Amino acid sequence: MDAIDVIRAKRDGAELTPAQIDWAVAAYTRGEVAEEQMSALAMAILLNGMSRAEVSRWTQAMIDSGERMEWSALDRPTTDKHSTGGVGDKITLPLAPAVAACGAAVPQLSGRGLGHTGGTLDKLESIPGWRASLSTAEMLAVLRGTGAVVCAAGGGLAPADRKLYALRDVTGTVESIPLIASSIMSKKIAEGTGALVLDVKVGSGAFMKTAGDARELAETMVAIGADHGVRTVALLTAMDRPLGNAVGNAVEVAESVEVLAGGGPADVVELTVALGREMLAAAGMEGAKDPADALRDGSAMDVWNRMIAAQGGDPRAPLPVAREAHELTAPSSGVLTRLDAFGVGVAAWRLGAGRARKEDPVSFGAGIVCHAKPGDKVVAGQPLLSLYADDVARFPRALEALEGAVEIAEDGAADLPPLIIDRVS
Repeated sequence: MDAIDVIRAKRDGAELTPAQIDWAVAAYTRGEVAEEQMSALAMAILLNGMSRAEVSRWTQAMIDSGERMEWSALDRPTTDKHSTGGVGDKITLPLAPAVAACGAAVPQLSGRGLGHTGGTLDKLESIPGWRASLSTAEMLAVLRGTGAVVCAAGGGLAPADRKLYALRDVTGTVESIPLIASSIMSKKIAEGTGALVLDVKVGSGAFMKTAGDARELAETMVAIGADHGVRTVALLTAMDRPLGNAVGNAVEVAESVEVLAGGGPADVVELTVALGREMLAAAGMEGAKDPADALRDGSAMDVWNRMIAAQGGDPRAPLPVAREAHELTAPSSGVLTRLDAFGVGVAAWRLGAGRARKEDPVSFGAGIVCHAKPGDKVVAGQPLLSLYADDVARFPRALEALEGAVEIAEDGAADLPPLIIDRVS
C-alpha cells in the first residue's frame, strides 16, 4: 500500500477501506509513514470528515497499535467516565469512590492539564505521597481492595493515538471531530471497561463551544462505543461558568472532599450523582445503591480514603497552600450575571495551576476560589474571587485574564443554560 494513494482517496472525498485504515495507522506508528504524509491525511479527514464505518475502523486500528487491558478477574462489573475537560471539573474525584461504594469497579485512566483546562492527575498529585503511575497488576490490586483506581495510562495503551495527537496539535487538525472521537474512545476501549459514560462539556471554558458541535462529538463517540461492544452514553453539560467554586489543584481536592463528606457546591453534587447513576445503569446495575446515598452516608468517603492510601497518598495530610493571595472584589452591587469559565481557567493557569507545555511543572497550591456564582446577589466591595499563587508577580497577568469575565447587573437575572443540557445514547 502507498501513503499517497490513501491521502488522495480521502482528499477526493472517498471512503477509506478497512485495509487502507489499518495499514495507514500501523505504518505511521512504525514510522513508515512520514509525519508530513500523516499531516496531509489528518487535514483531509478534517476537511472531508469520516463515515461511521471509517471512524469505527480508525478507532480499532489505534486500539490494535498497543495493549488492551481486561478486568475479568474482578467480581463486579466495570464502568468508567470520561470528561472532555473544563474549568473546575473535579468530578472524577468524588465520582469514582461514590460509584465504587455502590458496587461497581471503576478503572479510570486520567490525564494531566494543559492550558486553561485542569488535569485529574495534577489535582491528585497535590495529595502528599500519592502516585499516578501504576502497573496493570497494581491497578488490579487497588481495584480489588477499594473498587476504584485513578491513574496514568501506560505507554503501551494506544501508542498510535499518542503519536497522532502530538501531530494534530501542531498541524491545525485538533478540531476534527472524527479524530477527537477516535482519540478518546481508542484509549477508553483499550482500558477495558465494560461501560462508559461521557461528559461532553459545552461553552466558553470547553473545547466544544456550541451545543451542536458537542452533540455531534457525543453521537460519534456513542456510536464508536456501540460498534465496539462498550455500553456508552453521553451527557452534554454546561461549561460557560466554572464547575463548583474551586479552580486549581489542591483547592479542587479540598472541595471534592467536602462533596465526599456530604456537602460541597450544589452543581458538583448534582453532576456527580447524575453521572454516577448513568455509570451504574450502563453497567446493568439499575437496582444498586444510589450515589447520592453513598455521598450522604460516608461510604464514598471510606472508598476515597482507601483508594488514596492504596496509591501511596495520605488522605489526612494537609494539602499544599500557596504563599500569596489576592482578592478580586465586586465593583458594584447587583446580580452576578456572568462569570466566564474561560477567563477564570486562563487566570488559574497563569497563577501556576496549569501548564503551557506537557513537561512544565504545576503549582499545587495555586488557583482560584469563587465566592459568588452567576445568579447570586453581590454587594460592592465584597470578595468575588480569591486568587492564590506562589509568586506575587503572577497576579497582574491573571487579573488581565479576568477583565471582562465578570458582569454584574443592577437588576435582572443570569441567563444560564441548565447544568445538564442533553443526553445522547
